[in-house]
Amino acid sequence: MKILHLIQKKQLRGAEIFTCQLAQYQINSGHDVLIVYLFDGDAEMPVSEKLLIPLNGQKSKRWWDFKAYKALNKIISEFAPDIVQANAGDTLKYSVLSKLLHSWKQPICFRNASMVSNYINSPITKFINSFFYRYTNIIASVSKSSMEDLNNLFPSTTPKTKVIPIGLDIDKINFTPSKYETKQFNIIHVGGFTFEKNHEGLIRIFDRLLKKNNSHLHLIGDGPLRKKTEEKVEKLNLQQSVTFYGYVNNPLDYISGGDIFVLPSIIEGLPGVILEAMFCNIPVVAYDVGGIKEIIKEDITGKLIKKNDEETFVESIIILMNNPELRNKIVSNAKALIELKYNNYKISDEFISFYFKALNDDNKII
Repeated sequence: MKILHLIQKKQLRGAEIFTCQLAQYQINSGHDVLIVYLFDGDAEMPVSEKLLIPLNGQKSKRWWDFKAYKALNKIISEFAPDIVQANAGDTLKYSVLSKLLHSWKQPICFRNASMVSNYINSPITKFINSFFYRYTNIIASVSKSSMEDLNNLFPSTTPKTKVIPIGLDIDKINFTPSKYETKQFNIIHVGGFTFEKNHEGLIRIFDRLLKKNNSHLHLIGDGPLRKKTEEKVEKLNLQQSVTFYGYVNNPLDYISGGDIFVLPSIIEGLPGVILEAMFCNIPVVAYDVGGIKEIIKEDITGKLIKKNDEETFVESIIILMNNPELRNKIVSNAKALIELKYNNYKISDEFISFYFKALNDDNKII
């Protein structure tokens, strides 16, 4: 089978990283795969550079980027994929508009990696999204919560939606010695500095925690709200206890050396960094948003906190700090879960089977 993946840009974000990993597994299984990135990006992606093709789109013109729509049509005409998979961001917009303008016939699989309702803020936005979903043949939602959210908002997507979670390259994960000072608890967070990741709330949580326990917060990632977060750290005089690392090529090196992984996001689909932490034997404390409750069960595979309950978030971190028996139980259960359900070998096969649904439906829009 020939598969063409679309990603937003070359960036170390969950949607792009997983797409590259999925593509590599599909290649390993004998399929022919290319990855097209819409916009400029300079991150080193976890896949061979020869598989990556720039579309040279312009984000400021994404609603009328006719040159890029035409370029995508040319790539599809030359590569002749059996299916086109749009992986979050603007990829569905570009694939649908290119298809409508240039009449290519390949079915579109959309990977729904978040909670759509959080981004629908007006009737017009809902109408526009409904239009794009109409031209998908199949939709792979990253979690049951993401699927139900999409289906409730757009009932017409229900018959063509299936839950296919993200997975991990388990065989490629190496455990590295701790990078951190071992006389303190090292709290790890990985994520882009965007409003969804709630760094402002994270700093408030850490400020409370630091008043009770000797800890250090390690922030891996970059993004538009980083400067604002740094200013918040300075305002609270936390500079000696918070380290900003920016983008890193291998976040696992930073995750695996930590003591506790925290994710107080206010919007998530099913974040891969949680799976990575769990596989690396790092206990996770996270808000109950999106599909997180599908992998974190309270005191079984992690600590699950009601959204915006910062006091309980702090208390849960302290409980894990002071209870090694509970930590050991949680990390053992969590790793077993990842090995059983979130291995990319299995996930890749699920996607291939799902593609055949689109092909067997004679490319009709469901």
